[in-house]
Parts: sequence; structure tokens; C-alpha cells
Amino acid sequence: MLPFASITIIGLGLIGSSIAHGVKASMPTARITGYDADPSVRARVQELGFCDDVADSAGAAVIDADLVLLCVPVGAMAAIAADMAEDLPEDAIISDVGSSKGNVIASLQAALPRARIIPAHPVAGTEHSGPDAGFATLFNDRWCILTPPDDAQEGDIERVRAFWEKLGANIEIMDAKHHDLVLAVTSHLPHLIAYTIVGTASDLEDVTRSEVIKYSAGGFRDFTRIAASDPTMWRDVFMSNKDAVLEMLQRFSEDLTALQRAIRWDKGDELFDLFTKTRAIRRRIIEEGQDDAAPDFGRSHE
Repeated sequence: MLPFASITIIGLGLIGSSIAHGVKASMPTARITGYDADPSVRARVQELGFCDDVADSAGAAVIDADLVLLCVPVGAMAAIAADMAEDLPEDAIISDVGSSKGNVIASLQAALPRARIIPAHPVAGTEHSGPDAGFATLFNDRWCILTPPDDAQEGDIERVRAFWEKLGANIEIMDAKHHDLVLAVTSHLPHLIAYTIVGTASDLEDVTRSEVIKYSAGGFRDFTRIAASDPTMWRDVFMSNKDAVLEMLQRFSEDLTALQRAIRWDKGDELFDLFTKTRAIRRRIIEEGQDDAAPDFGRSHE
């Protein structure tokens, strides 16, 4: 049995289009209606054909929906929710894919006070964006974190769980505040560091930009992949989850200062112990199936 028969996806970039492809593959009888604020994206989605219908407004997109997925930057959630409020069916479940949750829940509850809201965060993605970037297997064996409010109905939670499981995801249920702290460490802070390192390299007066590109070894190269992520989405994430990000940034700054002292005072044993600890964490990530153990992160050199 399908968890949802009529699914509306608002925001048709990488995540939204991947959800649509995944639904087509795993729930082929479900009807997909799409909407994106950008007319050129809507036109491209019609060409690609992964939605059964592409609406020209958020309200028109949700009229017959029993699941509405908001796949827009977290800073746009409140405006989109307000746009569709009058046309939203009473029994529809509202979910999202944002990587910060406390602010999103507050925004959705303010705009849709009677709605059945079950927020979600699929921890998956690439550095690519737009409707052409989506693919059906993006969520296979990846975690999707649900952060239902305290008053959420258990049946609604289970339907959203079943939906993501059909897309191949593993499910974790978490308090929204705890989610935001965890993601500040595992995702938001690494992106902030990546943006900073790539920006620093670009601004160096003694190193030309062509040299930075030409001699990029694995470490810097991987930072550039992260730093290529969608700028609108990540601007909104940092603004939405700023308390948790600032807390983690303070802890990181303290650890970085300790590392600076260890290098300055030739504390080799201290450096070795730290690097041994972090290497063990990398091995655990591979053991959990969250990355590739192949040499050079599985890159092809053909």
C-alpha cells in the first residue's frame, strides 16, 4: 500500500527532482505535482517529464495533495507556506528537506497553524544543483532524520517514515534542537570551513589563482567540492541555525588554537595522538557505509 497517492514537490532542484525520480521508480502509481518559483525551472521540468503535472503557483500545486514536500531553501519556507495556506487540504501532511529544523518548524507552524507537520532531513546530496541534477538513487542507504513536533500524530509519522523508506533511506527520529546541534557539527561547520579555506586560497597575494587550481591536491580539491554547494541554500542554513553553528564554531576555534600551540612548540606526540583519533573516526564512517573505502575516495583515474 502506498503511503501517499498524491505528492506535491515544491522546489525542483537536486533534492526535489531526486525525490520525484525516486517516487517514479519505487511508487509508480503515485501522482506527482511539481512547482518551482523559477519559470525556467518549471519549463525544464516539463521537458524532463519526471512530474505528472507542473503547476504555475504553490497554491495550485497543493490543491489535491496528501503529502506536500517543501524542497526550498530554509529561508523561503515561511513565504512558500503562506502562499499555499488557503489551498492546502486539511488532511494533507506537510514535510520538508531542510538541514536545520528548529527555525523551520517555527516558521511552518506560524504560517500553517492547523497543518499536520512532519519535518524531515534526508542527509544526502551532491555539489550539483538544478532539475537536471536529480537521480532516483540519491537516498539509497542514506539517513533521513524526522523531527516531528511533540503534538504530531503517530500515524502521520509512520506514513512519512514509510515514504522515505520506499526511497531507500534509513530513518532516525530526533528532537529538532538536538538535530540542529548534530548537523552543526557534521555538516554546517564543515561547509563553513570549506568556504573559508577556498576563499583564503583565492585571496592570497603570494600565490596566484592559477597555481591554486593547478596544484590542488586531494585535501584542497575536496574542500572545493563542498564549497561549490548552492550559495542560497547555505546562506539560509547558517542564518537559520546560527545558535548551534556559533556554538560549534567557538568549540572549533578553541581546538584550532590548541593545535596551533602544539605546532608552534613542537609537540609531536600531541599531534600524533590527535591524528590517530581522527583516523579512527574516518574508519568508522566507512564501516557504517557512509563513504567509500576505495583509494582516493573511489575516484576514477582513467
